[in-house]
Amino acid sequence: MPEGPEIRRAADKIEDVLIDKPLERVEFGLPQLKNYEKQLEEQHVLKIETRGKALITHFSNGLSMYSHNQLYGIWHTCKRGEVPQTNRQLRVGLHTPTHSAILYSASDISIYPTELIHEHPFLQRVGPDVLDPSVTESVVEARLSDKAFRNRALSTLYLDQRFMAGLGNYLRSEILFAAGVHPALKPSELGADKLKSLAQHTLDICKRSYDTGGYTVYTELREVLQQQDNDFERTRFMVFDREEMPCRVCATPIRRQTYNGRRLYWCSRCQPARG
Repeated sequence: MPEGPEIRRAADKIEDVLIDKPLERVEFGLPQLKNYEKQLEEQHVLKIETRGKALITHFSNGLSMYSHNQLYGIWHTCKRGEVPQTNRQLRVGLHTPTHSAILYSASDISIYPTELIHEHPFLQRVGPDVLDPSVTESVVEARLSDKAFRNRALSTLYLDQRFMAGLGNYLRSEILFAAGVHPALKPSELGADKLKSLAQHTLDICKRSYDTGGYTVYTELREVLQQQDNDFERTRFMVFDREEMPCRVCATPIRRQTYNGRRLYWCSRCQPARG
């Protein structure tokens, strides 16, 4: 399932075809949103924010649209008039003179005045987005030390969108490995250096995945692996989905365990069960 980097890249594609262009036509597939079609026509998209899997589209007339992809929602961008043939239900269609951005299948969509958009219930309960430029290592470190999160196992915490929006299953495994932290440990059990390292790698791994289209291995290793094997799934991760394969650092077989109903991968040597 897509995580923060994939959602941000999708938002970038939408921005590429919509920003600063007049909306000639707006479509909503949900009856309760139909009244907004005429209000948004001839307006411009100013920017698109991401908070985890939620997109917040800001329009030039002071309205903003919250949309959440949920399990099956997907955005598609195309040239105007080249809308794909699909059995999916159109939920949002934003059409400029040259391009279209269309949301299919999602049903969690609402329109707010821009100044009130962050009162949406989902946005009130999620943490800062891991790819927001304003989120620094010190912000992540402070959240790790917050009393609401510091005594929770990292295996659980790194799937909780209230901690940081945009984290998910593959990122959880890759971040904890990069920081050398065992998944059963809690932030309160880590020393100051480990906390700082965990905060740094939380941002670095997510940014690397965003920049490279899904790779979490560091650049030099990625280049070597791609020369040996051009299969994306076999070369993109350090530990995720590599059960019983040798650790790329120490050659110890990678372990797999289910935490919170989701598979997690780690190296018993690189990630010792102590802080």
